[in-house]
Amino acid sequence: MEKKMYLVLENGMIFEGFGFGAEGEITGEVVFTTGVTGYLETLTDPSYYGQIVVQTFPLIGNYGVIPQDFESPAPSLRGYIVREWCRHPSNFRKEQDLDQYLKSQGVIGLWGIDTRALTRIIREHGVMNGCITANPDLVDNLVLKNYRVVGAIPAVTCKKATIAEPEELRHRVVLWDFGAKLNIQRELVRRGCQVTVMPGTASAEEILALNPDGLMLSNGPGDPAENTGIIRELKKICDTGLPIFGICMGHQLLALAQGASTIKLKYGHRGANQPVKNLDTDRVYITSQNHGYAVDPSSLPSHAVQNYINANDGSCEGVRYTNIPAFSVQFHPEACAGPLDTGFLFDQFIQLVEQA
Repeated sequence: MEKKMYLVLENGMIFEGFGFGAEGEITGEVVFTTGVTGYLETLTDPSYYGQIVVQTFPLIGNYGVIPQDFESPAPSLRGYIVREWCRHPSNFRKEQDLDQYLKSQGVIGLWGIDTRALTRIIREHGVMNGCITANPDLVDNLVLKNYRVVGAIPAVTCKKATIAEPEELRHRVVLWDFGAKLNIQRELVRRGCQVTVMPGTASAEEILALNPDGLMLSNGPGDPAENTGIIRELKKICDTGLPIFGICMGHQLLALAQGASTIKLKYGHRGANQPVKNLDTDRVYITSQNHGYAVDPSSLPSHAVQNYINANDGSCEGVRYTNIPAFSVQFHPEACAGPLDTGFLFDQFIQLVEQA
């Protein structure tokens, strides 16, 4: 018999469904993602730390759980909501079904609710907190409203440095891990980079002591502006002239280190179908994204040029800097979002390293 579970939103709305995955009760920031596929990458993306993720696509889990496709060793999200989960997945690479995986990772799931209606509520009213529970009458509304995602980067970053070696060494790059997806490392290694992954807690001195040819700033969760220590250390590195490429959280932190500010979006951009326009070429790319904050373009200093924008809402999607060899994008060029992928940005980073 299916166990009834509920999603209680901070605005008082309640959705009734059924539990799957781990048992228990969890509070988090409720966000939605529009990817049709890629649920394994979503589940293991550290940028979802502290959040309850809603999949807008109605059927999730049809190709099972494939560890080779993970973006990190374990999920960082707090809860997972789907319209329907596939009980009989079919794929020659699968090792588990979705329910088994969520149980093994302690992730509480909810299925059987109207995810389309829930998504429309978030779009209209903005991101809000929610609680997955078996006892909706016992939810403390004050605790629910006061929930905040804090200390995100220290919670998801690696604990010690690691090194990934390419087949043929061309460059040495430091990947500063704020919650890095594994595919960023893979893309760099493919291009002949020895990648030293450094924790988010690393100092500028520790990074520069490695004498890298370039610095990669990773994606990550939470409010970028709360990471004042990282911003301070990053500014020191910027002053050395080391080539820098930032993705997502890295894009925001680089902007903050250069004197800009960030803003929280109404409901963020999450999914594999976000249109981004290159202002230099007028070309539009379909991109993969996962973020709730954005760089405020009006705050950019004179030495920062906005060169990508979101074609839906006009928000900042990319910046290049004229005072230092650095550029950054809000979207994920490592995520293979469509036929006109943006993986060429890694090649631009390599060119920047070679020019330096």
